[in-house]
Amino acid sequence: MTLKILSALLLLFLAACAQIPAKTAGKADQSEAGQSKLPNQDLTAPMLFDFLLGETALQRGDQDIATSTYLKLAKTTRDPRVAQRATEIALHARQAGPALEASKIWVELDPNSVTARQTIAALLVNADRLDEARPHLEKLLASEGGSIDEAFMQLNSLLVRGSNKNAAFELVQQLAKPYPQLPEAHFAVSQAAWFANQFDIALTEMKQALALRPEWEIAAIYQGRILARNSNASALEFYENYLKTYPKANDTRITYARLLLAERDYIKARDQFQQLLAENPGNADVALAVGLLSMELRQYDIAESNFKRALELDYRDPGMVRFYLGGVYEKTQRLDTAMEWYRSVTAGNQYIPAQIRYAILLTKKGKANEALQYLRQLPATNNQQRAQLIIAEAQLLRETGAYQKTFQLLSSGLEKLPDNVDLLYDRALAAEKIGKSDIMEKDLRKLIKLKPDHAHAYNALGYGLAEHGNRLPEALDLIEKAIALSPNDPYIMDSLGWVHYRMGNLNQGLSYLRQAFGMNPDPEIAAHLGEVLWVQGIKEEAKEVWQSSLKNYPDNEVLISTMKRFMK
Repeated sequence: MTLKILSALLLLFLAACAQIPAKTAGKADQSEAGQSKLPNQDLTAPMLFDFLLGETALQRGDQDIATSTYLKLAKTTRDPRVAQRATEIALHARQAGPALEASKIWVELDPNSVTARQTIAALLVNADRLDEARPHLEKLLASEGGSIDEAFMQLNSLLVRGSNKNAAFELVQQLAKPYPQLPEAHFAVSQAAWFANQFDIALTEMKQALALRPEWEIAAIYQGRILARNSNASALEFYENYLKTYPKANDTRITYARLLLAERDYIKARDQFQQLLAENPGNADVALAVGLLSMELRQYDIAESNFKRALELDYRDPGMVRFYLGGVYEKTQRLDTAMEWYRSVTAGNQYIPAQIRYAILLTKKGKANEALQYLRQLPATNNQQRAQLIIAEAQLLRETGAYQKTFQLLSSGLEKLPDNVDLLYDRALAAEKIGKSDIMEKDLRKLIKLKPDHAHAYNALGYGLAEHGNRLPEALDLIEKAIALSPNDPYIMDSLGWVHYRMGNLNQGLSYLRQAFGMNPDPEIAAHLGEVLWVQGIKEEAKEVWQSSLKNYPDNEVLISTMKRFMK
């Protein structure tokens, strides 16, 4: 081999295996959190052969050979850059064992690397090897310095992926012990206790967090939710007293108002909305929140005025407000005006949803072909937008009841974009709709591997398993992971209540379903809440929930079929 070719291959090798370029021989290489010594050795012929083999395998898509080859290189070179590269390749290939082995070498060679410790800790947690994860988590917390509060707030998002909730709770207790005056440490212990069904400890720890930081709204909100597990009345009393001390706690007041809605105390809920506006007359965020809560109350005139007020106050995302205004006019059957507002959304995160609603309204006017053409002519400049438009067309097909065509369209999209998480999620839902539960589960499990923090994937899989009824403990575990990732989501709260109901925990199921319905009186949540009320013998309230929801959603299949099963 000529010297020129060998030099070129050496440069390729260093580029492939190093995020940090090598410095002068014998000197230390600066890692992200300290100094890490690089090995002082020559590039041997066997190393070069393995490098070529590994890179060729990567280019050909043979991840097994690439993973095993780079793991071998990490062991022989003792270079932290190669170990990092081996870890990343194994993770991309979804090979947890080799990834863990490579990450151990990486941490050993670069003990100051925060990324290395984060990686090995996550892998050990996923493998339920919490005792081994503990020293890495302790060092990560110790290295956070002024950001340790944020680290504790993220801790349960990592640990919730493990299946042993009691072990996770004990681990969080141990990690929090050196920080008795840190409110976030008590918050983390409370969350871990909740997931381990240690509800008394969860309440005690959240009270301690709030005692250390009384003005901390998120702790107040969570304390109320823990209280609501046994009694909404206790939670309401707590929120009312807290707001007397902290009247400007807007998020707490919104949570309080939603719980009042769940209890059908509309007069008090309305008072809370009015106080929000009185306390924050020039706050666009509050105007938007009151508008959204007014929509939940079906007070569309108040919602409309507050959304327009948010626009006048230059809310940071006007497209989102315009989208909600379109929703107000759609709910009140002023469809032409709704379509104008949807068309006025020209940018931002709500652009595609607005165009979907516009197309759906075209369909309602008997212009289904025009609606499809409208969606298909919208420009897409990248794969994300292409996926959004496929999903938009799929939603339009769903609206017309063409479930098989919806599934076929999404399957075609996945042939071109096989790892798109949104397409995977939508196809999973479409598969469940036409009885292909095996594809539903396969898609959602792949999605979770691609995006482990996708709360709705855990929720959809858990709900799907609960509906089939034979894997309820697994369903509960998945939905608890979802609620940890997105604790304020009414649909996930609904799933949590539903799976408890299916497991025979009627009181617990009813509590969660009331909370979910208070957050969002969605017709499917109404169907679930009504069923649990009916089974518990509270039939008049069940009828009221169903019938009030039916007035606003007369075509909802789930609601109608539930009512037919019970109100014969």
